[in-house]
Amino acid sequence: MADLSDTAARRASRVRWMLLAPALTILLLAASGPLLITLVYSFLTPGAYGGVEWQLSFDAWFNVIMQRDIFDETLGWSDAHLSIFWRSVKLSLLTTVACVFFGFPTAYFIATRPKKQRDLWMLLIIIPFWTNLLIRTFAVVELIRNEGTVNSVLIALGIIDEPIQMLFTEFSIVLGMVYVYLPLMVLPLYASMERLDFSLIEAGYDLYATRLQVLRRIILPLVKPGLIAGSILVFVPSLGAYVTPRVMGGGNQLMIGNLIELQFGQGRNWPLGAALSITLLAVVMIALLAYVRAAGNEEVRHG
Repeated sequence: MADLSDTAARRASRVRWMLLAPALTILLLAASGPLLITLVYSFLTPGAYGGVEWQLSFDAWFNVIMQRDIFDETLGWSDAHLSIFWRSVKLSLLTTVACVFFGFPTAYFIATRPKKQRDLWMLLIIIPFWTNLLIRTFAVVELIRNEGTVNSVLIALGIIDEPIQMLFTEFSIVLGMVYVYLPLMVLPLYASMERLDFSLIEAGYDLYATRLQVLRRIILPLVKPGLIAGSILVFVPSLGAYVTPRVMGGGNQLMIGNLIELQFGQGRNWPLGAALSITLLAVVMIALLAYVRAAGNEEVRHG
């Protein structure tokens, strides 16, 4: 009997692997393959007119954070790259915080509506995804440019005498990314809040808890998985965003996605672009692991 059970188990294992083989092959070729090529390119020498030369070099990784003076060969920090990295992380964090600030009450509002109305409200949240990202970004540009709707209304009301420069600033980039990625925060938060037992909230009020205490002690711990998922869904694409910073920043406020494109395009330094890409991937992975680990430790402490 033991031999028969072992044979059946091995046969079931082979069947599972055979069923998984197509998906694993696609994943290997479509995801791991390009990443491996990028990693290999980062250790090569840049070609004269783009591309790479198959000569081993570590200059690309060195130039990610360091630079050598062209006159006296002295070493120094690559201030341009480091400032772009810092701007990318800073604006991504601001975007995530703003999406939480606006997305949390939005999801709570939808979750507390009658069931027949929730689908309509969720449809209004999802509708922007039906439009191309570039079109949505230009729509925000039209609102905040010097001759746009916001400045025109403020001037007409006599609040300001001349247009406020909002476009091509860090504020405009954050505004554009919040508009683009806000649904990614609302959807997981709503999924968590929809399953929330609102009788617990009523019990909290019955025990004379304040609104802030109910929010901090009851609502937030119960919707924390949705909050973490939404934060990850917003932070990761914001960190590598290209279109929105390019349009809203006007080329003056580069983020790391724009820097990578610049190296593969006008800079013609593919190894440096590849090294920056792998660095971005590593930063995202470290941030996600730290975030998930912190959330797991918090859950362990609270039982």
